[in-house]
Amino acid sequence: MPLFTSYDAVGLKEDVSDIITNISPTKTPFQSMIGREKITQKYFQWQEDSLRAAAVNAQTEGFDANFVTVTPTVMRTNNTQILAEASQVSGTMDVTSTYGRAKESAYQLAKSAAQVKRDLEVALVGNDVSASLGNDGSARKMASYSELLTTASNVVFNAGSGSAANALQEADILTALQNCYNNGAEPNTIMVTPAAATTVSTFAKQNNRTRSVFDNEAGATKLVNAVDVYVSPFGEVKIILNRFLNGSTLSSGTGDPWTLVYNPDMWVLATLRPWFRAVLAKTGDSIKQMIVGEFSLKHKNFLASSMVVQMTASSGSHF
Repeated sequence: MPLFTSYDAVGLKEDVSDIITNISPTKTPFQSMIGREKITQKYFQWQEDSLRAAAVNAQTEGFDANFVTVTPTVMRTNNTQILAEASQVSGTMDVTSTYGRAKESAYQLAKSAAQVKRDLEVALVGNDVSASLGNDGSARKMASYSELLTTASNVVFNAGSGSAANALQEADILTALQNCYNNGAEPNTIMVTPAAATTVSTFAKQNNRTRSVFDNEAGATKLVNAVDVYVSPFGEVKIILNRFLNGSTLSSGTGDPWTLVYNPDMWVLATLRPWFRAVLAKTGDSIKQMIVGEFSLKHKNFLASSMVVQMTASSGSHF
């Protein structure tokens, strides 16, 4: 009698995992690190101020008062940006038994939530965008990180040659830190693209510094070729990677790579409408829903942060 094997069988049960693997990154470090503030208008304002330059201050006995010239505060502005994503699933699909999710509409909603969160990160630090009030025919946009700095003293341009951007230089980071320090700020974070992170890891080697070898608990050794904390003459700063920073492959920005130098306490994610789910009107046999949120970015003082722009020779300034 011929052997009956699995190759001859009909009606074998499928073996499909109930786990859907999605490798797309969802970490959005910039918006996760900064503060939060509720606003009540799509166009909002805040004020900043600074002290006069320090001077020799010595008075004679019985002196008469010399009045200082009073300078007004500086008014800063930004406006909100609406982010949204909609999905539509047929009624049949939503009740069909599937692997990896209970209901298709719920799965697609969760996926949209992760996607628009990434879009927000790009709006904040992934592109050089000026504030735009918009109109009935065009969407308004918030000013990005790059537009909320005082360019002359806070943006370090590192020009490359030909069509390639110059690699990130340690000297440029030190200049950015020094500019902030001179302005009275104390940045504690440097945010870099993945490509720039590999450059930062070579700073020790370039300057003949000793890389560290540590013993772990098991007694084996571990070679550390990364910089998590950079100790500069202006204090310690953390090195944070961001896949969505302008110049990264996952950012929609097409400009030159950025390196941000800042203190998260000086930045605020302003919220007019937090993320919410909206169920759209039913016009047929389908479930229509979308994720919506309305946000903006606030830099408490334009002198408090800096950035390095790795420019190509032909790109020119974006500011």
